[in-house]
Amino acid sequence: MGLSSPNSKSVISAKKNAIGVLQQMLGERLAVGESIRQHHCHSTTMIEPQMPDAVAFPNNTQDVSEIVKVCARYQLPVIGFGTGTSLEGHVNAPLGGVSVDFSHMNQVLEVNSDDLDCVVQPGITRKALNEHLRDTGLFFAIDPGADASLGGMAATRASGTNAVRYGTMRENVLALQAVMADGRVISTGQRARKSSAGYDLTRLLVGSEGTLGLITELTLRLHGIPEAISSASCCFDDIRDACQSVIDTIQFGVPVARIELLDELTVKAVNAYSGLTLPEKTLLLLEFHGSSAYVAEQADRCGTICADCGGSEFEWSANPQDRNRLWQARHDAYWATLRLRPGAMCLTTDVCVPISFLADCVTQAQEKARSFGITAPIVGHAGDGNFHMLLLIDGDNMSERKKAGTFVTWLAELAIKMGGTCTGEHGVGQGKINYLAKEMEGSVDWMSRVKQAFDPLNIMNPGKIFSVDAAGNANEAIQLAH
Repeated sequence: MGLSSPNSKSVISAKKNAIGVLQQMLGERLAVGESIRQHHCHSTTMIEPQMPDAVAFPNNTQDVSEIVKVCARYQLPVIGFGTGTSLEGHVNAPLGGVSVDFSHMNQVLEVNSDDLDCVVQPGITRKALNEHLRDTGLFFAIDPGADASLGGMAATRASGTNAVRYGTMRENVLALQAVMADGRVISTGQRARKSSAGYDLTRLLVGSEGTLGLITELTLRLHGIPEAISSASCCFDDIRDACQSVIDTIQFGVPVARIELLDELTVKAVNAYSGLTLPEKTLLLLEFHGSSAYVAEQADRCGTICADCGGSEFEWSANPQDRNRLWQARHDAYWATLRLRPGAMCLTTDVCVPISFLADCVTQAQEKARSFGITAPIVGHAGDGNFHMLLLIDGDNMSERKKAGTFVTWLAELAIKMGGTCTGEHGVGQGKINYLAKEMEGSVDWMSRVKQAFDPLNIMNPGKIFSVDAAGNANEAIQLAH
């Protein structure tokens, strides 16, 4: 696929010409300053940030189309940017190019209350959307923790704490509008809840990480705000018992909305950071949606299941203040765990396994981290077998970086051996390219053929999902990280 070395004279000349055309087109909405370019390539991985050559701020789909047309003419890479909360180097620019920042495209275009759907621009965040929806009695259910943009969430197929009941972005995006690699605009579907018409391009673009096109509108599934919401917590002395209670809860058909796992280290960190007094043991956090009687009944059933699995100190509450404080503490777990080792960087990785393997995968991961001498708290969306390990390392210590890279590889391979995936919700980006081939044996070649068909010049977020052969510096960075 196209694109020459980013340092060749012809490429440098083409970049200058393209940026000149874009400056004439966008004026002040094209930024080339170093600080703003640095902001658009930060990463929480060990891959070094790789700056774009410019940052464009479109106001509408037509702007995006014209930007991509210019980039296609000069074979300049295009990297979509929402809020920059992705975790696997998705917004890096290994070959330079133009970062397309969607922050100006942040409007709710339609709310169809009777049909439980809405149409939004990609730059709006999930919190802003739910604030807009509050008076309608509806809400958008996907909650990845970070206040991410909806376009970015679709591009990475995000999920989060509510996925066990409401699904992931895959189930909650009904249709898309997107600008393809030649600048043409397509619509992938209508607002109907199902369709048998042709290839499912919506699902193809959801999770494509900007490598096939740029999403410029999303039609999203909405849900009614529950009459009552209650939350519960339960402690366990053994993390295997906590995992077993999750398995039993799911197998017995208890319709939990959220079921989150925090290990002892995470609970300790959360208590210190959020001023809580939770028992410093393995903890399950649960949430139930429905009528007042229904959520009380489900909490009681879960309490019995947890007790049968060795759980203790089961507490539940329908008080909004108590519930919000508990879940905010869960969402702040990343920042809380950083205090376990002041000055350390946090390398966050995730895997997902069939729920029956969750206990084995979590306990083996804990034991391996201890054997490596790595402080690695665990938080998990336990209801669907997805968990995160937050590796706290000295970013300047090459020995620790290599250990962390070796551990991430080991964990990904363990999950794959268990019939799971190297990434439940973070995506592949740059950081997990090597694991994709192991997980999808025989399929990556077909994925690359799809990429070639949609993007023959390889200008759409090159170096993500697939490596960039022409960019030796990018490949070296990936190998160093993992």
